[in-house]
Amino acid sequence: MKRSCILVTGGAGYIGSHTAHLLGQQGYDVTVVDNLSRGQRHNADPERLRVVDIGDTEGLCRIFTERSFDAVIHFAAYIAVGESMRLPELYFTNNVSGSLSLLTAMVRSGVRHLVFSSTAAVYGMPAAVPIKEDAPYAPVNPYGESKVMVEKILHWFDVVHGLRSISLRYFNASGADPEGKLGEEHEPETHLIPLLFRAILTGRPVTIFGEDYPTPDGTCIRDYIHVSDLAQAHIVALEWLMGGGGSDAFNVGTGSGYSVRQVVRAVEEITGKKVPYVVGPRREGDPAELVADSAKLRRALKWTPRYSDLHDIVSTAWNFEQKRKVQPAS
Repeated sequence: MKRSCILVTGGAGYIGSHTAHLLGQQGYDVTVVDNLSRGQRHNADPERLRVVDIGDTEGLCRIFTERSFDAVIHFAAYIAVGESMRLPELYFTNNVSGSLSLLTAMVRSGVRHLVFSSTAAVYGMPAAVPIKEDAPYAPVNPYGESKVMVEKILHWFDVVHGLRSISLRYFNASGADPEGKLGEEHEPETHLIPLLFRAILTGRPVTIFGEDYPTPDGTCIRDYIHVSDLAQAHIVALEWLMGGGGSDAFNVGTGSGYSVRQVVRAVEEITGKKVPYVVGPRREGDPAELVADSAKLRRALKWTPRYSDLHDIVSTAWNFEQKRKVQPAS
């Protein structure tokens, strides 16, 4: 039986590398495309890695001629909200123009299935929580706007070219491969859990942005989804499309929220160390609570998170952090 061939863009990055790894474990033939501007070369199998920018349409077309690809999972995007507010041109060029280049190459090459890594940032400041997929687009930063633009482009590529897609809107990706081989290695790092680890390891306090939100302890509440569960969501979406399913959008989350202070406590319990931190002012555009309603994904695609407990998420992340620490020379 022929193995399905899957192209993973951004497959040397955090979520992309976990998804490529899980695809391989489940018997798929995987090729990774990454320009390594944000990804890590060691996250990808060198025999499967193609160092190409997604803006290079002709380069992508050449890759599509290497084998008969069945589908693409598209992660290659810049994701830092703060950076997008400083450099919107960078985000619209890479996230929107790059995606359009990829879609153009897919159409030329006859590849008609795409799973798109979208974001809860398309909802902006939601009027109701948990957030459902029919909540209106209301992004409050260029990062979220760039993902909205791509989702709209995907709609028209389906209508005009028959390119079917699933957009997965997810919340706070976190944790690490349970085996400790893959984890978060962003630079600069903007995600809470690795920043808490960094504060413990360096002694330099991390800043908690705001403690006066209308939440039980005054800090923001977020839906933390384990990266392995997120990777599996991409695979079930892929299988849905290749099995004849139509284009759609799904939230990916646990449906439960944890506050920043709850995450701090979990990190302290797992590591056995106090987290040094200071409290700063709120960041502009940070909603008090972001929690996913993922009932549609669970019902339609039979997806269920395995690592929904916060302590499981922190434990896997700390295990990776301990393994990747550079030991001082003796």
